[in-house]
Amino acid sequence: MTDQTPVRRALLSVSDKTGLVDLGRALAERGVELLSTGGSAAALRTVGLTVKDVAEITEFPEMMDGRVKTLHPRVHGGLLALRDNPDHIAAMEEHGIGPIDLLVVNLYPFEETVAKGADYDTCIENIDIGGPAMIRAAAKNHGFVTTIVDVQDYDALIADMDANDGATSDAFRKACAQTAYARTGAYDAAVSTWMAAAIGVETPRRRAFAGTLAQGLRYGENPHQHAAFYTNGVERAGVATATQHQGKELSYNNINDTDAAFELVAEFDPAQGPAVAIIKHANPCGVARGTSLVEAYKAALACDSTSAFGGIIALNQPLDGATAAEIAKIFTEVVIAPEADDEAKAIFAAKKNLRLLTTGGLPDVRVGGLTYRPVAGGMLVQDKDVGFVDFADLKVVTKRKPTDAEMADLLFAWKVAKHVKSNAIVYCKDGATVGVGAGQMSRVDSCRIAARKAEDMAEALGLAQPLTIGSVVASDAFFPFSDGLLTAAAAGATAVIQPGGSMRDDEVIAAADEAGLAMVFTGMRHFRH
Repeated sequence: MTDQTPVRRALLSVSDKTGLVDLGRALAERGVELLSTGGSAAALRTVGLTVKDVAEITEFPEMMDGRVKTLHPRVHGGLLALRDNPDHIAAMEEHGIGPIDLLVVNLYPFEETVAKGADYDTCIENIDIGGPAMIRAAAKNHGFVTTIVDVQDYDALIADMDANDGATSDAFRKACAQTAYARTGAYDAAVSTWMAAAIGVETPRRRAFAGTLAQGLRYGENPHQHAAFYTNGVERAGVATATQHQGKELSYNNINDTDAAFELVAEFDPAQGPAVAIIKHANPCGVARGTSLVEAYKAALACDSTSAFGGIIALNQPLDGATAAEIAKIFTEVVIAPEADDEAKAIFAAKKNLRLLTTGGLPDVRVGGLTYRPVAGGMLVQDKDVGFVDFADLKVVTKRKPTDAEMADLLFAWKVAKHVKSNAIVYCKDGATVGVGAGQMSRVDSCRIAARKAEDMAEALGLAQPLTIGSVVASDAFFPFSDGLLTAAAAGATAVIQPGGSMRDDEVIAAADEAGLAMVFTGMRHFRH
């Protein structure tokens, strides 16, 4: 094995033919013999390149609708043979196997086929067999063979060859081999994940996850932690698919918080009016609806303007100039919206440290998926929380029924509580949060903290009383005792929404009746740890 391996013979067989002709020309100009299959060979010949069909090498035609064409010793022997092993060289000579120094393969578009909603049989036909087999063989033999699986590596290949007189370097081949195994691993993960869903297996015995590097990050949650951002190929509107219009690159925490903000604001249908969510450390510090975006923003900010400083703002409608002007009055890390008009972009252009992202739409909060979290020695996997309740799902359990206005606010508060770290308490009034208690070990403490924040904001805004007076309150899980409920009542809440299900529900209901509260049960919990 030497550091440099000359590239004299290449096999090109690609599904995505982007850049194929230019690569073929570049290789031919450097004296590389081209082998190819089917459509790839035809594309290369259309520009006058000399290409030898793999069928000529194997002396077998492509068969079974192309399912069998490269699965042959004269292909795999050419990829796997150790060029410094006399026995391997002798076997090649005996069986007429020529060495293959470069493999360029990208795979059948299985992920794209699934994304288009193709039927089961069509998805099966788009599972590549020969491609992964060749990739794995060539990558294993990276001491002598260069393996290219991504179009974006074509230029790097030619550059490495030019730097090494037509050979490739050991470092380049090793890097390509790692990428190759990651690609086949991701491909198999996509197939196995799709198949589990297709055949109705909710907890497969083996599960694989994969991602594609979208961005190297300066650091993780803290400066001493290395980090990177990977995408999983799901075309869900959000931070992974957004266009960044200005500002420095997003950090680990920016990405995490921006995702939380946009998923929250997507709970509110833009057809039913503008909504704005302000997030800090993955928790909402203000969420509101309004007759305009600027009104919704002001109401969200009024919930906790102190926490909003340096936060993330998400909007469910295109950002306009008036709203941008209001946002620009305080320091904001990221603004994410479906679109932004020219006036808004011009206003933000003066804010060098503000990042503006547009997504082209909102994610569908009722479309599920998987979430996963590492633990020591393993990983927790669960369905995404797409739980949803409507008026018809609510059960009134107190003597007093909520008014129509209270009911609207209860459902608003419930949507917000779904996105607040447990134990979560959310006070809302007139379509806006007025106090948020998040992440406390005691639900009573969450009630108190949210109420205290409302008191602080009332003082800051010069109000005669906190906005929790006459509000409603949402709890992400049941009240185990009546103390949390009574704390909310003391803060001025008049109606409560909670899952129910406590052994002491009767005690809590009785306390609500005694306090004159209206209370509804959802029958659904929204823990968020």
